[in-house]
Amino acid sequence: MKKSEKVKGKEAVAARKKRTRQYAIGVVIVLVVVAAVAFYLFNPFFAKTGDTVSVYYTGSLADGTIFDSNREASPLVFTIGQGKVIPGLEEAVTGMAPNTTKTVHIPMAKAYGPYDSSLVFTVNRSDFGIENPVIGERYSIRRATDNAVAHIEIINMTEDTITIDQNHDLAGKDLVFTITLVRIA
Repeated sequence: MKKSEKVKGKEAVAARKKRTRQYAIGVVIVLVVVAAVAFYLFNPFFAKTGDTVSVYYTGSLADGTIFDSNREASPLVFTIGQGKVIPGLEEAVTGMAPNTTKTVHIPMAKAYGPYDSSLVFTVNRSDFGIENPVIGERYSIRRATDNAVAHIEIINMTEDTITIDQNHDLAGKDLVFTITLVRIA
């Protein structure tokens, strides 16, 4: 065997070893990625749609004014995806692990929506079923049209009429929530 054939053989063996190592590294990378995706998707330690979660929260406006908090009370319990809380809060909790805290900015579209001027109207005082109403107070009334409970604020009164607003207090406002996920059930 000539010396050049030995060199070519050694080079071929070295090239095969190098290719084998590259394939092995590629397989390991693919396995790690698949494992990471599976861990994220099927991990019971991260909140996902359908999970019932318990959270503590502090809600504030963009200027820092706190409008609600349950930090000194019981945690809020809800099932992600059922629409029992504002969409932005459900989205914020999704992917969190127990005993983690984060602060999120929720735009009005994912909170209580924009302020709707069509929900402000005037009614005859005689048709209004609340005695001695006060401007600026919020009341719960039963609508005659569909028998549903409406939450209203009285924004103006005259001798004969009362102007009411059915918008949520936080309609038209961007919100900031600091959330601590306590438990995933």
